[in-house]
Amino acid sequence: MKKFKRNIKRFFLFLFILIVFMYLNNSSFLTKSRNESPILLAHRGMAQTFPMEGIANDTCTAKRIYKPEHPFLENTIPSMEAAFKAGADIVELDIKPTKDGQFAIFHDWTLDCRTEAEGMVQDYTMAELKKLDVGYGYTADHGKTYPFRGKGVGLMPSLDEVLEYFPEESFLIHIKSAEPTEGIQLAKHLSKLPEKRLNQLTVYGDDQPIHTLKKQLPNLRVMSMATLKSCLLPYLGIGWTGMIPSACENTQLHIPEKYAPLLWGFPNKFLNRMESVNTRVILVAGDGGWSEGFDQKQDLKRLPENYTGGIWTNRIDVIAPIIEKKSEPLKQ
Repeated sequence: MKKFKRNIKRFFLFLFILIVFMYLNNSSFLTKSRNESPILLAHRGMAQTFPMEGIANDTCTAKRIYKPEHPFLENTIPSMEAAFKAGADIVELDIKPTKDGQFAIFHDWTLDCRTEAEGMVQDYTMAELKKLDVGYGYTADHGKTYPFRGKGVGLMPSLDEVLEYFPEESFLIHIKSAEPTEGIQLAKHLSKLPEKRLNQLTVYGDDQPIHTLKKQLPNLRVMSMATLKSCLLPYLGIGWTGMIPSACENTQLHIPEKYAPLLWGFPNKFLNRMESVNTRVILVAGDGGWSEGFDQKQDLKRLPENYTGGIWTNRIDVIAPIIEKKSEPLKQ
């Protein structure tokens, strides 16, 4: 009986020590301070926004925009330039292969929502796509008026144009297709770039094209659902020890705010751990569905205090000035 009691005491002592270790090892105590400003990721550049309710894969969002507050159209060079000037650190853009082997910057599966044309991007050459009006279909009043019609002619850029126009800026490139051949095609395009330029780019998308892309360019930072799971699931199991799974190295993690508190050491210790293996963390709003972002001042109140990781936003023009104002004392 005495031996049993001693074993019970030892067990609870061990359990107590383990709990204290787990707490201290994953709390802000003894954690390297993080005084930098958050990383701002502008989704589609400076874009027209719309209600998220009832969104489906085939929803034409151009037909349901809010009343325009700025003159920019998503995925165009002017919108990207405006986003960077507003304070974006990274701009997200969408790519689609063209008939003549280039990549056009365009979001939708088909052209008929935003332009006057029909069919797929891949049915047209880049020169033909340049003739289209990417502002043709936008309306904020159910078709009574089209405020951008005629103003978007020639504004659909190629990926090469964007990278040449912004030689020093960082981009998050979205492969919209699930075709593995697009990963191979993109790898051929990006392989021509110097290492310094590749370090400024991240590519995300479906598992298959990202897998084939990573095989061709192993040092490129990429993200897919498969890469997220291969990092985060093991981390949930062993992260409390401070160990970082090898799958978490040199990648990007988009973490829905709903699940972020479940990660060991979130926010600061988790951010420091991922930074140590060259991985960028971007916090997205809600449960991560339909590109929800931190788009209004009240949204930022849900961030952890003094959060310094990445923030996904659809309204860089609204969020950047607030972040900059909050960060001013840190820069002094």
